[in-house]
Amino acid sequence: QVQLVESGGGLVQPGGSLRLSCAASGSIETIYSMGWYRQAPGKQREWVASIIVSNNDTYYGDSVKGRFTISRDNAKSTVFFQMNVLKPEDTAVYYCRFQLGTSSIYWGQGIQVTVSS
Repeated sequence: QVQLVESGGGLVQPGGSLRLSCAASGSIETIYSMGWYRQAPGKQREWVASIIVSNNDTYYGDSVKGRFTISRDNAKSTVFFQMNVLKPEDTAVYYCRFQLGTSSIYWGQGIQVTVSS
């Protein structure tokens, strides 16, 4: 069994920054990819960013490109999400997602990010 635990969320003013972390523990096999999703109130969960472990390629949704950066520490099975120039529309519950091996998917419990003055 694999557990993912997120940290670093909270309340921030527009234009501010937050850094999310997601650490995996348990029976961790080869990690294929790490990613972040978010779900705003009344909306569906949406993909935000991913990183492929084998080559460190990164991918971003259009709404966060240029403002958010995904990175990883594979030795610690941890993924980070640096969020800069935050906007009120970034307010959501953020979830980390790991793909292990060819098809095993694991999700974190979610962490609240609120951008408000």
